[in-house]
Amino acid sequence: MISLEMKQMAVELVSEACINGATERNACEVLRLSCRTLRRWRERLRNEQELIDQRKKSAKYRTYPQALTDEEKVEVLKMVNSPEFRSLPPSQIVPILADRGRYIASESSIYRILRQAGQCQLRGRAHAPRKITPPKAFEATHPNQVWTWDITYLPTLIKGDFYRLYMVMDIYSRLIVGWEIHLEETAINAASLIEKACKNHSVRQSQLVLHSDNGSPMKGATMLAMLEKLGVATSFSRPSVSDDNPYSESLFRTLKYTPKYPRKPFGSIEEARDWVLKFVRWYNLVHRHSGIQFVTPAERHHLKDIAILEKRSKVYAQAKAMSPQRWNNRSVRNWTPEQSVWLNPPKKHREQSEMRAAA
Repeated sequence: MISLEMKQMAVELVSEACINGATERNACEVLRLSCRTLRRWRERLRNEQELIDQRKKSAKYRTYPQALTDEEKVEVLKMVNSPEFRSLPPSQIVPILADRGRYIASESSIYRILRQAGQCQLRGRAHAPRKITPPKAFEATHPNQVWTWDITYLPTLIKGDFYRLYMVMDIYSRLIVGWEIHLEETAINAASLIEKACKNHSVRQSQLVLHSDNGSPMKGATMLAMLEKLGVATSFSRPSVSDDNPYSESLFRTLKYTPKYPRKPFGSIEEARDWVLKFVRWYNLVHRHSGIQFVTPAERHHLKDIAILEKRSKVYAQAKAMSPQRWNNRSVRNWTPEQSVWLNPPKKHREQSEMRAAA
């Protein structure tokens, strides 16, 4: 609805524009007003009548005879916040009152009153929803910049008992940089593994970011003290969010779904270590990883992938030159090395990646 002041101002502005040479129609178009409405307003002003909106559904004349009064709304709030009903939703309160021969309002009305009072999602001991900040994004452009690690279970001959496989991966090259198998999960075992991996790969102070989930071995005092000593920055997944550590999850899936994974539980911890050692050698030296243009993690880690992929590009270019009709004016496969790898990439980067994949 247009206020009285705005209507009077519109009439005055149009009159002033017409005096200065503008047409009434053009002036009304500027104000997004019809000439008919303007003439009606002028007529009412000329007859000294108020410019009150006379439409039946205007705010002034609109009434809701079925609406609850303010006193009734206060009574509803008092009822639903009483000790008996403060922890119950309206869907429970209404039938309880009906069984007692009492009706105060419908479920939808009670929900509307609670919503207006800001109590719709805070009934009883319920807490306001927490906003969990996403983990910080990290970009790896070279090996030994961002590592991720986790622990998975390997079955034993005793039902319900497992060996714990600790495994650390470099996200840039997908190389398994360290692993161990223990009987239990402890921060001491984790700290020892990370210390050995950093020493084997000559990691310097403030060079590395280590990402993990929120398990007790990851956040244990011994582990955190070791990381501080090594100058390794920490990064953790959000609580109860499984896809904040995707590289380790993908690695464990490859491990457990490889055709050579044992069909029977491991007979001893030595047997488990022997099998995982063979898997790590295969994964690092033989397995061509789809996320790094189908080169092996070792080739990527030692920066040999650039020459390998350049050679593949030449092979494809020569094949197209010999049989161009097979490509039908299409470009050859893109064998460009991945320049960077993101851990928990920002939204803008994810959207760009999805657009490139769709193209």
